[in-house]
Amino acid sequence: MQIQVVKSKIHRVKVTGADLNYIGSITIDEDLMNAANIIQGEKVQIVNINNGERLETYVIQGPRKSGEITLNGPAARKVAKGDIIIIISYGIMDFEKAKLFKPTLIFPNENDNTLT
Repeated sequence: MQIQVVKSKIHRVKVTGADLNYIGSITIDEDLMNAANIIQGEKVQIVNINNGERLETYVIQGPRKSGEITLNGPAARKVAKGDIIIIISYGIMDFEKAKLFKPTLIFPNENDNTLT
């Protein structure tokens, strides 16, 4: 049996932008992506602490050291600039391997989204 487990998590980052007219996705600072072991195009779940919204989208790489967290396209309606969100990605693996798997969890500074 295979199960879905948390692979990566960026815990409590501040939304820096919401671009309704973009095609779709979430733009994430490349440093945060690397630290969290998330790649461009990867499916992620977004959990908005401020309003309880939950949505799924895919990742676009943003500029390094920018702190950028921008929700694009329809997802922009689910957040406001300044909202605090959690970004979660999942992996599918064998049940027994999942028992030993350790996800990558990062906790950036939620004021400016930097890694401290």
